[in-house]
Amino acid sequence: MRPPRRPARRPVRVTPYDALPERAFWRSAVAQGGLAGLSDLWQPKFAITPKDRISTYGSCFAQHIGQNLRRAGFRWHICETPPPTTPPDLARAHGYDLFSARTGNIYTPTLLLQWLEWAFEKRRPPQEIWADGNGLRDPFRPKLEPEPFESEKELEKLRAVTLAALRKSVTGAKVFIFTLGLTERWVHTGGGYEYPLCPGTAAGYFDPAVHRAAPLEFNEALHAMRKALDLMRSVNPELQFILTVSPVPLTATASGAHVLSATAGAKAILRAVAGQLAETRRDTDYFPSYELITSPLAGGRFFADNQRDVTAKGVDIVMQHFFAGLGVEQVAERPRARRARKAADRAQEDLVCDEKILDAFGPRA
Repeated sequence: MRPPRRPARRPVRVTPYDALPERAFWRSAVAQGGLAGLSDLWQPKFAITPKDRISTYGSCFAQHIGQNLRRAGFRWHICETPPPTTPPDLARAHGYDLFSARTGNIYTPTLLLQWLEWAFEKRRPPQEIWADGNGLRDPFRPKLEPEPFESEKELEKLRAVTLAALRKSVTGAKVFIFTLGLTERWVHTGGGYEYPLCPGTAAGYFDPAVHRAAPLEFNEALHAMRKALDLMRSVNPELQFILTVSPVPLTATASGAHVLSATAGAKAILRAVAGQLAETRRDTDYFPSYELITSPLAGGRFFADNQRDVTAKGVDIVMQHFFAGLGVEQVAERPRARRARKAADRAQEDLVCDEKILDAFGPRA
C-alpha cells in the first residue's frame, strides 16, 4: 500500500513589495496616521548643514523657504542687500530679502535659464525698456521698484548689480533651491526672450504683433531646467539642487481653459519635470512641498479663504518636514532675531507675488 501523498509545498513568493518600509504603502504611511502621523516623507540625497550656503529663487512660495531657513539658523545666501539703515518693510518693497538676488519672481524654467545666461554672459539682455510716465520700467522686473527709474543708465546699472549678485549666489553656494510655479509665459515674437508677466499688466503695453503666449510643454520645460542646472554646475561643480513645486494655484489663465484645469495641468508638468530630474541626476533632489499642501491629508485646510494663498500654518508644516528630513532641529531664535523678523512675519501671508496683479483684470463680483 502506498503512503498518502503529501500536498506539494507552495514556493515562497518574494516580490519587490515584501521588504518595503511603511512609507511605501498608503495605508500605513498616510491613512492610519493621518497628517499628524505623517513622517519619513523626505529622504535627502545629500547632507545639508546649517553652515552650508543655500541660495533660493522661484515663485512667490519660494520666499517662505529662504525666510524660514534663516530663522532656523541656516545660512541663507543673500548676495544683494539694501543699505544698512533701510527698514525691513522698505527693503522688501524694493525687492530685497525675497530671494538671493533681486530678480523678482522666477516662475518658469525658461525664465530661470534666461537670467542665468545673462548673468554668465552667454547672452546679453535685450535693449527693451518701457516708458512709465516720466520714468522707465525694466520689462524683466516691472514690479521691482515702487517708482519708475529716472534714467536708462540707472535701470541698467541696478540690473548689472543683480546679475553680479546672481552669479555670486551660484558660484558661492553649496545648495540651490528652486521652486517651479508656472508653465504659462509670454515672449517677444521677434527676440524670443521671455517676460516675467504679460506686457500691459504690471507695466508696458500689450501688442499682439509683438507679444505672444508660449506655454511650456513637458519636453520644453525639462530641457530648459536641465540646461539651467548644467550651466550652474559648469561654474560650480560642487553645487547641488533641490527642486520644489509651488502649491499656489494660478491667479488667471490665458489658455482658454478653466483656471482650475489649467492649474492642474501646469502643476502636473512641473511636478513631472522636477521628478524626472531628481530621478536621473545625482546632484538634484525633489522636496514635496506641493504634496504636503494639496494632498487629501491636508483637505484644503492650508489655503486661505481665497483658496489660493497658503496659510502660515501650511508653511510651518512644509518647513517642519524639510528640517525633519535633514535630521536637524530648528535652532531657537534669540530675542533680538525674533524682534527683527516681526516685519517679515506681518508679510508672511502677503508675499511679493507678481502674478497676483492678474486678478485686477478679472470680472468684478
